[in-house]
Amino acid sequence: MHRIQTFNAISELGLERFPSEQYEVGAEIKQADAILLRSHKLDANGINGQLKAVARAGAGVNNVPVGECTTHGVVVFNTPGANANAVKELVLCGLLLASRGIIPGIGFASTQTGISDYGELSKLMEQQKKQFKGREIAGKTLGVIGLGAIGSMVADMAISLGMKVQGYDPALSVEAAWRLPSQVKRIENLNALVGSSDFISLHLPVLDSTRNLIDANMFASMRKGTCLLNFARDEIVDSEALLAAFESGKLTRYISDFPRPELMGRDDVISMPHIGASTAEAEENCAVMAADQLRDFLENGNIKNSVNFPNLYLDRDVNADKCTRIAICNKNVPKMLGQILSVLADQNINVIDMLNKSREEIAYNLIDLESTPSPEAIAAIANIEDVVKVTVL
Repeated sequence: MHRIQTFNAISELGLERFPSEQYEVGAEIKQADAILLRSHKLDANGINGQLKAVARAGAGVNNVPVGECTTHGVVVFNTPGANANAVKELVLCGLLLASRGIIPGIGFASTQTGISDYGELSKLMEQQKKQFKGREIAGKTLGVIGLGAIGSMVADMAISLGMKVQGYDPALSVEAAWRLPSQVKRIENLNALVGSSDFISLHLPVLDSTRNLIDANMFASMRKGTCLLNFARDEIVDSEALLAAFESGKLTRYISDFPRPELMGRDDVISMPHIGASTAEAEENCAVMAADQLRDFLENGNIKNSVNFPNLYLDRDVNADKCTRIAICNKNVPKMLGQILSVLADQNINVIDMLNKSREEIAYNLIDLESTPSPEAIAAIANIEDVVKVTVL
């Protein structure tokens, strides 16, 4: 029986993916095999040897102590792309809010409560509407920084709306490249992209390399009147440089899903309360994806969409009921696999199939065995120096 502790309100569609005869799932679960959460900030002290995995029903893992998890051999999953459509739609909303006088127009109209005559109200609206005149986005250039699951969808949406789209992503994967519309112009130099875009949309994770990426240098490269949309992470934009860009005229609008005290009350800033993924559909998609990844890991040892372990998938043999699978996490150092196999050979245990992959300082192995290893054999593997965790599946 697998035990999964939940934090936050996880969609029922996700929770239903765990068969009740195999899983105990709930907020009250203690000594859990895995944790499923959304925005709850996980305490590093809660990471222990029994815990096998943490699944975040969302893309960012800022609330998970990933380093501590890696040290204890705990796989951390996220759900990239599950909320991509929700964020894409909000980016469209941001583009329109930045281009048209929608918010000030609504504000003006909503204050005219003292006029009861329809004709008088209509005349006033016609007289005043010129102050809310905007610009169309068709024909304008959108620069997309980060061409992953969300960025590629934003690019495709903008193309369908008649915009010219150019993108920058030095770490573009082969899978992401296949998703990218052919009409997107790849730009290799970030300064060149920001200097030739009317709108810039950010779709990057927060890393040491992306923190304050949009700094004074980037703002200086922008053309006057640029609009910046940030539905990625607040830390990507340097706030002091942002304010200076407003003063210089380089920036005319900043649309963000991350309110900042120093930007509140400004007419050229539209802030939203981090609602990019706040749709029923996105929450369901994230929960289902996280649950499926957890199940495949706990039952088969397979890893997909981990932020700290290598992705690894090993098919089960057609006679899986006659063999035993073990999962081994170890530090990524030489001669580890040889030592593990030597223990199995000493126990006269035949290896049917195996797969080994590494990611930075950690390595992960799935090994299918012809017979079930004894507790002594498992203990011998666990006692090998630099082996972090051994699990019999």
